[in-house]
Amino acid sequence: MSASDADIADAARRLRAGELVALPTETVYGLGADAMNPAAVRRIFEAKGRPADHPLIVHLPDAEQMTVWARDIPREAIALAKAFWPGPLTLILKREDDVPLEVTGGQDTVGLRVPGHPVALKLLRAFGGGVAAPSANRFGRISPTTAQHVRDEFGDSVTVLDGGPCEVGIESTILDLSGDTPRILRPGAISAGQIADVIGRMPAGKGDENSPRVSGALAAHYAPRSAMRKIAPARLRDFLNAFRHSGRHCAVIAHSQPPLSDCPHRWFMLPAEPAGYARGLYAAMREADAVGGSMIVIEAIPETPEWAAVNDRLGRALAGAGITPQ
Repeated sequence: MSASDADIADAARRLRAGELVALPTETVYGLGADAMNPAAVRRIFEAKGRPADHPLIVHLPDAEQMTVWARDIPREAIALAKAFWPGPLTLILKREDDVPLEVTGGQDTVGLRVPGHPVALKLLRAFGGGVAAPSANRFGRISPTTAQHVRDEFGDSVTVLDGGPCEVGIESTILDLSGDTPRILRPGAISAGQIADVIGRMPAGKGDENSPRVSGALAAHYAPRSAMRKIAPARLRDFLNAFRHSGRHCAVIAHSQPPLSDCPHRWFMLPAEPAGYARGLYAAMREADAVGGSMIVIEAIPETPEWAAVNDRLGRALAGAGITPQ
């Protein structure tokens, strides 16, 4: 099911009234509010249980609106916007003075992107402005990639626009252009090499102590409630056999090995290539978290540049798995 024109018009009206609306993007579903309305933005933090110093990404209907939100925009930002927007790239720029500090986490920078999803773009154009929208889930938990995932998180308390499953499946690449050196502060579907092809220099691979805070950069994030463990492919079968003989069962997310014969474990098979794996990862993690069992076992994926964004998400999920927020 996809959102109708009437659904989109109603969602735009709700945004103008200061309400929250969950919207699909190509990356994950976002929990959106009018980014120029501080009271509405604060409702995002309240709904998610998100710390107030964590900045939000502002979603725009087109690149021309960058000048409403950012100042001192470098030529590299214009070039990257032309190359990748609409799409899964967030640019960190110096904020304009009237951008609410609630959006920026109190910082002098703002994250901007134009999402590559037709429903999101229709909503943004109908609304006519910027929508602040972190992932539509409780803070620190697995990001939603379907409308049902959002309903599982918030029930009927939030209006949800259904745009089908997210095509990319993990959050956008975040590139900091607010300083002298471009820096990737969160890896995503747009790689460092693709960025370098546009701007003529390779971005730094990580932030430093002077880098802005950005969404999804905590060590523990994107995490299930179940315990979680990563096992090398060569050890996976032995580990699961030992687990079975101990009388326990688990959920397994694999990419190279089919289920064991007479396997008591719940098996989730993902594609053995980065884009397909990323597309299915969060849905598999959510379902694995829901089936119960002693833990979620992840078959380790390659440690190559092509898999960097997925390894980033798995590393943060492993750090936060099984932790109950206080």
